[in-house]
Formats: sequence, structure tokens, C-alpha cells
Amino acid sequence: MSNDLKPPTSRAQFATKIGAIATTVGSAVGLGNIWRFPYEAGAHGGGAFMLCYLFFIFSIGIPVICAEFILGRGTRSNIFGAYRKLSPNGKWYLAGYIGIVASIMILSFYSVVAGWTVEYFVQSAIGALDLPSQQHYHTHFDEFSTGNWRPMIWTLIFLAMNFVILMRGVTKGIEKASNVLMPMLFILLLIFCINSLTLDKASEGVYFLLHPDFSKIDSTVLLGALGQAFFSLSLGLGCMMTYASYFNDKTRLGRSATMTAILDTIVAVLSGIIIFPAVFTFGVSPTAGPTLVFEVLPSIFHKLPGGVIWSTLFFLLLFMASLSSTISMSEISIAFFTEEKKMSRRKATILNTVIAMVLGSLCALSFGCLGDFKIFGMTFFSLFDYVSSNILLPTGGLIVSIFAGWVIDKKLLRDQMTNNGSFRFKALWLITFCLRYVAPTGITLVFLDSIGLI
Repeated sequence: MSNDLKPPTSRAQFATKIGAIATTVGSAVGLGNIWRFPYEAGAHGGGAFMLCYLFFIFSIGIPVICAEFILGRGTRSNIFGAYRKLSPNGKWYLAGYIGIVASIMILSFYSVVAGWTVEYFVQSAIGALDLPSQQHYHTHFDEFSTGNWRPMIWTLIFLAMNFVILMRGVTKGIEKASNVLMPMLFILLLIFCINSLTLDKASEGVYFLLHPDFSKIDSTVLLGALGQAFFSLSLGLGCMMTYASYFNDKTRLGRSATMTAILDTIVAVLSGIIIFPAVFTFGVSPTAGPTLVFEVLPSIFHKLPGGVIWSTLFFLLLFMASLSSTISMSEISIAFFTEEKKMSRRKATILNTVIAMVLGSLCALSFGCLGDFKIFGMTFFSLFDYVSSNILLPTGGLIVSIFAGWVIDKKLLRDQMTNNGSFRFKALWLITFCLRYVAPTGITLVFLDSIGLI
């Protein structure tokens, strides 16, 4: 494999350091941080889960992000091209197809849920979510999600907004959008945290989230925390690898990886601080899953002073988190189409959007008229979710760990992590150790757990 990997001179790059961080954090931050993390923490003991989660973020999350950054910037290529450049005589490039297929599948069903957030944002803004009881919120969500036209239309509208940003390119589209979305997201999170901490039983909620009960740590908690750390950072998908290919030569990969993981974790923790005080104050279950967002939280907002405003801002927050994630998922296949299939960015973006709109419509209708149409006993939505989350992502993460830890020339690792020797990176041996042993072991356990073998 070649060490002389010259980047294409015409290839786009992020214009600023802040832009590079904002886009990579935006890639990681999504609905999983804001509702899945509190749900997982609630189901697995609160503080005990948090402690395990933080351990896996630093022992597996950051090393795998570094690996994707090294492959991306080291080759200046899309996920398929990166593997092929570094191992031209091997079959590692097939991992690129895993990332591309996974990104399209996730984009398709994820956009359905994102469409729900747009619907609820509009409904909140006009006061239509001011309902009298918890049962009314359940009925409202059930009637909406099982309908045929509204969920599909909102899915298509969301993907159209995604398209507009992507059409403007890497610097003027993705980077500019991230520079706006990420600060707004953090501001809204802080506003919600301040409000939640004024609730009657806020101290109980915060204590539950941050105080670890070591007696609750068992294999279930460990696997749950490991899975959340892995999927929260979108590892194995190729988002980080694709975005890193747009980094400039001065970007410090280790620092950027650590910052991305820390900010992503802060979003998850702030989401817990928002939700658990409300959960304890109003006596609802934190293990309600998706209904926590679309049924339980709206009913809680209804009980708060200025509930319409809080509800509207919350679904705006979810929308922004969704959009930053879907932009990065789309860029994986767009980069592949433009670089490997020699399409113009316009044609590649249109193709990506059309595919997502067709598959997204099928996923949206999975709760309505296509609910009885099953493949392997699953609807389109549940099939795409299961295959991407439980099979493709762990497989992609395992491959990138092994490839970076055992296959590529160690000089490339050293050169990329030190910017060709311009500074020392003392933790390189630790990153390599984690990529070789810790990450593959952890990812394999998550994979076996997700398919029901352990």
C-alpha cells in the first residue's frame, strides 16, 4: 500500500477549525442523544449506566473516531475510495459498500422520525398540541403516525430541506448549516436545562442520572452502555471518515476526535438533565421509548407555564439535531457518487435524495397502509432499522478498527496523528492498542448481543 497519498487539489475542504468541529459534532448528535440516551439511562440504572457509558466513549469511541479520521484525511477520499487506496490488492473496499448501504437505509427511516418532529413543531407552534390528558396525546400520535399522507409528506419535506443544504456543497452548505445549527442546539439545550432544574423534584432526577449505584452494574448495563456509546457517535457508518476527508492539513485529529466525543456526550447528558427532573416531578416512566418524545413530554409541557413555547422550542431542537445528522449520512453516498461514479455534485445529490424519498416513503407508510407488508416478519421501517443498526454498523465499526489497528502502515497513523511530525502525540500507542484489542472485542460483544446470540 502506498504512503504517498496525494489529495486532489480541487477537493473541497472545511474553511475553519470551528466549522470542522461543528460538522463532525453535528454528524454524531441526533435523535439518539436526545431521547435514546435518557431512555437507555432510565432503563439501566441512571448513574451506573452513565459511568459505563463514559468509560466506553473514551476507550472505544475516541479511538474509532481517530481511525476514521486517519482513513478519511489520509486518503482524501470517500469511504469506498479510502479502503481501496490503502489496500489496492485486497477486498477491504467492500466495507465501503457496507457504509453506503447503511447510510441510505438509516437516512430513509430516520427521515420519517425527523418528519414527525417537523409535524409536532408546527402543531406546537399553532397550539394544536394543547391536549387535556395523556391518553389524548397517545391517540393524537397514533392517529398521525398510522396515517398515509401526512407522515409521508413531512418525510419528503424534511428530505427536501436536506437537499437544499447539500446542493450548496461542503463549505457553503454543510459547514455553514452546521455553524448555525450546532450553536442553536446547545443554546436551546441550556435553556431547557435551566427550566428543568427549577422543577420541584429536579434534585431527585439529577441524582438518579449522576449518582452511580455500583450494585446495578451487570452485563446488561455494560452492553447497553457500550451500544449507546457506539451508535451515538455513528461509528462504522463512514460519516466521520467522509467529513475527515474535508479536513485541512493543520487539523489535529486527536484533539478533534476528543472534542467531538465530549460535545456529543454533553448533549446526551444535558438531555438527561432536561428529562429526568420532569420525569420525577410528574411521576412518569423514563423507559417509554419513542413515546417519551411524542406522547409523554408534550403532556409534561402542557402542565408547565408557557407550555406551548416550551413544546415548540423542544421540537425545533429535535428538528435541528435530525437535520445535522441526515446531512452527514447523505454526504457519504454523495461523495461516493461524485468520486467513484464521476457524477456532478448536483446529479449525485438529486440521486441520493430521490433514493431516500422513495425508500423513506415506504418507511413512512409502514405504520399505515403498508403495515401488513412484511419482509422477514418486519415492515420496511423496522427492517431498515434492524439491518443497519444491528448488522451493518457493528460490522463497519469492526472492520475500521481492525483495518486501522492491524492492516495499514503504522507510518500513516503516526503521520496523520502528528500532522507529519509537526507535534508529538504521546497517546498514539494507546489509540493503537484500543483499535487492535479493546474496540474489536467490545464491538463484537455488541454485535452478538444485538442479534440475540448473547
